[in-house]
Amino acid sequence: MSEEEARAWLQAQFDVPCETWDRLERYVAILLSAMDEQNLIAESTRPHVWTRHIVDSAQLLIHSHGAGDGEWIDLGSGAGLPGIVLACLSDRPMLMVESRRKRIDFLNGLINELGLAHARVFGGRVEVVPPTRAAVISARAYAPLPKLFASALHLSEKSSLWVLPKGRNAQIELEAARPAWQGVFHVEPSVTDADSAIIVATGLAPVGKKKGRP
Repeated sequence: MSEEEARAWLQAQFDVPCETWDRLERYVAILLSAMDEQNLIAESTRPHVWTRHIVDSAQLLIHSHGAGDGEWIDLGSGAGLPGIVLACLSDRPMLMVESRRKRIDFLNGLINELGLAHARVFGGRVEVVPPTRAAVISARAYAPLPKLFASALHLSEKSSLWVLPKGRNAQIELEAARPAWQGVFHVEPSVTDADSAIIVATGLAPVGKKKGRP
């Protein structure tokens, strides 16, 4: 997918209004500018930022259509991928969890700069986020599935939808998690990388226990 194709895909999928395009353009400009101070994204992806980062994040919205009302929680948000992109494209409340001080400040700056009043940042580790009932949970390059599930289970309920982009080892990670975790899982292809996939799960619970919270 070229950068031009990435923009066309966004328009076709989300009918992006001018205000949202402006936000996305400003986000990309800030992201690339801040790379001089922080290692926010791999330098090799700079020429492909719309494909490798914006569309790669935005595609998660397609797999969240079955989610109920409530907050979207993004774990280990880092540079705002996917949290900031999703907050630009959706009005759903967004909580980005990040433990690194510089990244926390960067995310809060983005929220203010882009006018994303429905987004907020929790500064700390995932494990200490107060228990809640997220409608959707995402995590991009955060942790292997078993650790991810264990650290964030207290943020979910039975109906919570987990939307988790993974690389070429997605199926292997899923098989590694199955002995300890039950739920309804399926693997979706990534639109940006034929070797990558998105793991979608609901009804997550440790094996032998009731699925999710009532």
